[in-house]
Amino acid sequence: MGELYIIAGEDGAGKTAVCAGLAINLLNDGKKVGYLNLQGAEKADDTSLTQQIPGLEIIPNESSPVKGMDIVLAEAKTGKELAEKAKKLKARVILVEAYAGQPKKSASPYKALGESLAGIIVNKVPQCLLENAKEEAAAKYGAEGVKVLGVIPEDRVLLAITVGELAECIGGKILNHAEKSGDLVENYMMGAMVVGSGLDYFGRKKNKAVIIRGERLDMQLAALETPTSCLVLSGSSQPPAYGVLYRAENRGIPVITTGTTINDIIKIIEDKLPNTGLSYEKKLAKMAETVKQNLDIKIFG
Repeated sequence: MGELYIIAGEDGAGKTAVCAGLAINLLNDGKKVGYLNLQGAEKADDTSLTQQIPGLEIIPNESSPVKGMDIVLAEAKTGKELAEKAKKLKARVILVEAYAGQPKKSASPYKALGESLAGIIVNKVPQCLLENAKEEAAAKYGAEGVKVLGVIPEDRVLLAITVGELAECIGGKILNHAEKSGDLVENYMMGAMVVGSGLDYFGRKKNKAVIIRGERLDMQLAALETPTSCLVLSGSSQPPAYGVLYRAENRGIPVITTGTTINDIIKIIEDKLPNTGLSYEKKLAKMAETVKQNLDIKIFG
């Protein structure tokens, strides 16, 4: 077996996304790459994700014989067992931390790893804070003697859910263009409180779900004139006005009706987004691109 790296971090840090992005780039460079899940059966969804990457060898468990691999990427959570696991497997560890405004004050997670630590990745940084985050990470981790492998910006594509998922989680029904249920929704806009030109307002964002009360025909028609992934009519399961559905049909925009209120829809979306996985081809491609642009992949030779 070739060199083994453990991609480790807390739940929600984005280690699965980073692992997937690294795997795709290494495969594109002609490496033979394996993936090993060290998190147990409860994290089977992560293995399901990696199974979508062509050419990646899925290793059933750490005792499985592995031959012909240049690099094996294993995924694990941070914890007191991590250093012991790295030593046993003779692996180097890459820690992934979600950006929380500033680097962690405690150095214990990486000090315990000693020479096993290859470096750290700061993930999910808001675009507007990217340069500050790079400076903070370099100062903090550099003082600790820890290499910063990269600082990854937050990306709306990686937080997206599909039109079909949105309809399902809000108890909605897609009335038209069901073939677009796999399109990604990257942004959300509400129309109930808009004053002034709806075209100017809705034109600010693309690839969006516009959520409007069923009786606001003016706002619905305005939204349909802008780049929109779907139109959600809240508070009633009744079909929309004929003019709205006709326009949506011509524009290729799915319309979802739901009895769920706007406030409840917002809460559902807020609960859903943090748990969004990388289960779609567009997301995998985007993560591979993001990793290539923001990480020091030269560590893998």
